[in-house]
Amino acid sequence: MENIKETITVYADENDKGKRIDSFLNEVIDDATRSYIQKIIDGGYVEITGKKVTKSGNKLKGTETITVNIPEDEILDVIPENIPLNIIYEDKDIVVINKAPDMVVHPAHGNYNGTLVNALLYHIKDLSTINGVIRPGIVHRLDKDTSGVIVVAKNDEAHSTLSDMFKEKTLEKTYICIAKGIFKDKSGRIETLIGRDSRDRKKMAVVDINGKNAISNYEILDEGKNFSLVKVRIETGRTHQIRVHMKYLNHPILGDSVYGSSGEGAKRQMLHAYRLKFTHPVTKKEMEVTADIPEDFKKAAKFAGVNIDKINF
Repeated sequence: MENIKETITVYADENDKGKRIDSFLNEVIDDATRSYIQKIIDGGYVEITGKKVTKSGNKLKGTETITVNIPEDEILDVIPENIPLNIIYEDKDIVVINKAPDMVVHPAHGNYNGTLVNALLYHIKDLSTINGVIRPGIVHRLDKDTSGVIVVAKNDEAHSTLSDMFKEKTLEKTYICIAKGIFKDKSGRIETLIGRDSRDRKKMAVVDINGKNAISNYEILDEGKNFSLVKVRIETGRTHQIRVHMKYLNHPILGDSVYGSSGEGAKRQMLHAYRLKFTHPVTKKEMEVTADIPEDFKKAAKFAGVNIDKINF
């Protein structure tokens, strides 16, 4: 068997009774295609209550413990693609991108096309090699439907230093979002544990145990009739952190179909990585980069009755 990159253990309950194992795992493993799930089942990487399964059509009883061994990514050629990139800043060491919404950052789990990495390989001559062929240059990521600032390393020295900066939390990351409702407190600090939602394995949630510390600082920039324009500075970078914290405050982000509700006003969560302040990993120059607000965010702001000119802080 190939080297195992990650092991995921999940539990089926009565709500899962009768589901096919491939359908169930497709709900559990982020960004995985159905064909990728079937491939790892066929390859013997999935066990149900300690017994290996190789048939995607196996039905669940709703009482099982399922272990999924995710193999290391295949060594393959990620194809450069002529996908437009909004480059904010570039020098010989780094490139800073304003990532468009609806773009996955790097290939994974069978999704090998249309990602930021495919676009980078086309537009950028050199990228760091630390993360291999699947994630060249990638130091951090944003959710597929979150737009905004991403810094990419063009050589291994820059990559290593940037990685340390993210681990040591020495970068300042500021986001803008449109949240539902009017906040009682116009600014605040949220510090909780965030972990997997026990009722829905694809979601994250504020938890009491078995979570990672997450800190978000927010400030209301403007208010509409039933929406708020919110600045959020995060001190940690947990999965879905801002989306989970806004839901925790009972102010889910407009358009967030996972933690709120989709529908009128927005087709994706209105969350934008607006500004990144950091020390240049090679020149040590102090850097501050901002990403212009995308058009769909502007339209959503108009719908919500909030003024995006208030973002110029």
